[in-house]
Formats: sequence, structure tokens, C-alpha cells
Amino acid sequence: MENPNALITKTSNLFKNPCNLSCSNKLLSLCVNAITHPNPFWLQLCYFVTLSLLGFVSLKTLEFKTSFRPKDIDLLFTAVSAVTVSSMSTIDMEVFSNSQLIVLMFLMFMGGEVFVSMLGLQFRKFKHRILGFGSNQDPTSTIHSLECTIELGVSSNDGKPSPCKSINRNYLSYTANRSLGYVVLCYILIVHFIGFILTYIYITSTSSSRNILINKGLSKHTFSLFTTVSTFANCGFVPTNESMMLFRKNSGLLLILIPQILLGSTLYPVVLRALILVLEKITKRVELGYMLEYSKEMGYDQLLSTVQTFYLSISVLGLILVQFVVFCLMEWHNKETLGGLDGYEKVVGSLFQVVNTRYAGEAVFDLSKISPAILVGFLFMMYLPSSVTYLPVHDHENSLRRDQKKSWSDYLLFSQLSYLVIFTILICVLERKKMDVDPLNFSVLNIAFEVFRKMEQQWEMYAYVGDVCWKTQKFQQEWW
Repeated sequence: MENPNALITKTSNLFKNPCNLSCSNKLLSLCVNAITHPNPFWLQLCYFVTLSLLGFVSLKTLEFKTSFRPKDIDLLFTAVSAVTVSSMSTIDMEVFSNSQLIVLMFLMFMGGEVFVSMLGLQFRKFKHRILGFGSNQDPTSTIHSLECTIELGVSSNDGKPSPCKSINRNYLSYTANRSLGYVVLCYILIVHFIGFILTYIYITSTSSSRNILINKGLSKHTFSLFTTVSTFANCGFVPTNESMMLFRKNSGLLLILIPQILLGSTLYPVVLRALILVLEKITKRVELGYMLEYSKEMGYDQLLSTVQTFYLSISVLGLILVQFVVFCLMEWHNKETLGGLDGYEKVVGSLFQVVNTRYAGEAVFDLSKISPAILVGFLFMMYLPSSVTYLPVHDHENSLRRDQKKSWSDYLLFSQLSYLVIFTILICVLERKKMDVDPLNFSVLNIAFEVFRKMEQQWEMYAYVGDVCWKTQKFQQEWW
């Protein structure tokens, strides 16, 4: 059998010298080019479609927990929803058997944002090996040159070229991406392992949560692992039909799940950079220092610079704090949502709910009972991407090209959509009593329509026909 390293070297030579190849070798070169330079859209589309079809076939083949047999379209929709971590399902979760829950768990795990990004790193490492960047190099000289690069920079102060310019950048990129892939993989495994252990210990030691699983016919191991995977992937699937509402009095379980939500979404770039920094201080590995120094060159979107990481963490915590304060102020005395809970359970449940608004989707309260102003705020939070920051973050290289300098006020300006949402929430808060008295005329849809119309300076009045016309006109005169 041919040596794998020799095969890689031969493939690399075929790719580098396509003009001197025969027809068969040119065909091989085209295949290598397709592997090393694929279209990201088609690559991800094939990945998600394949997983969805495999999940659908597995769910259809395995036995269900009850005698109910869902339609094929419903099973396919559930499989696609699990792979794309959208947490939409037309089937009750308690219909699925233990083996089917395991299938959904694997679909959520392989479709999570962090895991998919790790696959991108592994594919990039494979591409570098195909191109020959990771072979036939002298690691000692490369490491020494890298140390020189990090410590002294690329060029000297007197303008003369530095010896560090002879460094093999391709090999450095290969080693750094390989190390980053290992770090992300270990990060995923450690977070899942700790989350599973903590969840299982809590359920085993708490009689109330244990009794819920017994009544639902769920295994403690399956529930703990399924919930951990779903929470980290921000999918929102829970093996119960009521989501997390059955566990709203289990504050310990909610506190265990809150960090997993953040570690798998908004705070992942923050924790990743902190983890690399700690590993670099402990191991003194040069490739780890290269990641921290040249995070942009790594091409990994979740690896941010120090300034970007700081601003992202402040933005995430700030948005959570604002949501938490507003939610407590408006829902603290709402018996339909927080009724039957003591003060500590209300605080933990409210915190869990506002953290879930950005992607996770696990509900501890009945959303239909929450005030409209809070729902509008939830809509705005779901609209925001995980990397959004409301602080002045800009690229230093691009800023050097700009002649006009921007002030702090320019960076703190909101978009037009942000102003519309803010005014809609404020009006919902101020007109809460009228919304309770006349929900037909003072609904969130009507208020949002009026705000959008006023912002566009279209001042004509509108009213409903029928018996409610007079009430609409009266309230609009008082309102505006």
C-alpha cells in the first residue's frame, strides 16, 4: 500500500504543476482544486441536507414511544429543525422514544454553531495538508522565527527588513489552525461533560425534578444529556411538551443551564479567547501566542481581538441586564406568569427567560401571558446577531484609510429599526392600562403600525369600522 505522506506529496505536486500533467492527472488536479477551493454555500447545504435526510430516515425507522405515528412531512420538518437548531416542531416531544431522542440529540450536536465552526477548522487543516503546507518543514526553525515575529515584529525600527520576513507563513497558518481546532474540540467536549454531570447530579438529588421525569417516563441519563446538548447548541428542544415550564421552581437546574446557553452562543468568542490566553500562559506554546497576536489572520470568525472581545462581553451582559430589569419591573406582580413563585425563584426564572431570548428558545414561562411590551423586546433580541456590539469597535487598518474621524456619538447611534422598536416598547409600557381595557384597538400590532407611520411622517388617522370606531378616536386623541 502506498505511503499516505507520499500520496499527499504527489497530490500536492499535481496541484502545483497542472500544466505538465496528463489527462488523468489533470482530472485529479481538478478534483483536488474542488476539495481545496469549494463553494461554502454548496458545501454547507450538502452537509445540512445529508444530516436532515439521515435524521428523517432514523426517526421513521425507530419505534415511537406511543401508538401515535406522525406523518413523514412532520418527521422531516422535525429533523431539519434539529439540524438547523431552530427548535420548531409539529410533533409533541413526548411522542419520541429514548432512541429517537438520541437521534435528535446527535442532529442538534452536529448542527450547532460551535461544532460546525470546528468542522471548518478541520477542513482547513485538511486543505493545508493537501497543499503541502504541513509537511517537509523544519519545526524548530519555524518556531524560532515565529517567536521572533511575535516579539520583534515584521520589520525593524530603522526601516531595514527583519530576518523574520523569511518565515514560512503557510506552515504557521497550518500549525495555528490545527491547534485552534484541538482547542475548540476540547472546549466542546468539556462543556458538554460538565453540563451533563451537573444536570444529572441535580436531577438525581432533587425529588421534585426526579418525579417529573418519572411521571413523563423519561430516563435521567437521556434527559440530562439531551438538555445539555440542546442548550449548548441553542436549539431549544426539551424532551417534555411543556419545555422548561415544569422546572420553573427548580432554580438550581435553571442556574446550571444559563451558563451553557451563553457558552454556546453569545459569550463563546469571549471564553474562547480567555481559554487560549490561559493555555498560552501555562504551556508557553508559540502557536497559541500567534493566535492571540494575529487573530484576524486566522480566518476564524469566533476568534476576536482583545478590544472586540471586551466590547462583545460588555454588550452581551448589558443587554441581559436591561432585559432582566424591564422583565422584573413589568412581570413581577403578574400572577399568570410568575404566580406561585417566591422571590428567589422569580429572579432565577426571569434571568433564565431573558437569557433564552437570544437563540436558545427554552421557555420557563407561558409566553402568551407575558405583556406585549416584553414580547416586542424579545423580538428585537432575537433579531440581533450573536456578534452585535453597541460600542465603538472598528478595524484599525480600515480606520487609517478614513480621512474623517468619527466621534463617540457617531458610534453610539442606533439604526432606524432600533428606534422603531424602542418607541414601540415605550408606548406599550405607557399605554399598558389601555391595552388591558381595549385590547382590540390597543394591540401591539396597532401600536407598531402607528409608530412606523409616525416615523415616516404620514399623519393621517385611521380607525376601525363598526361599534369600536368611537373608542378608537377617543383613545387616539388622548394618546397623541
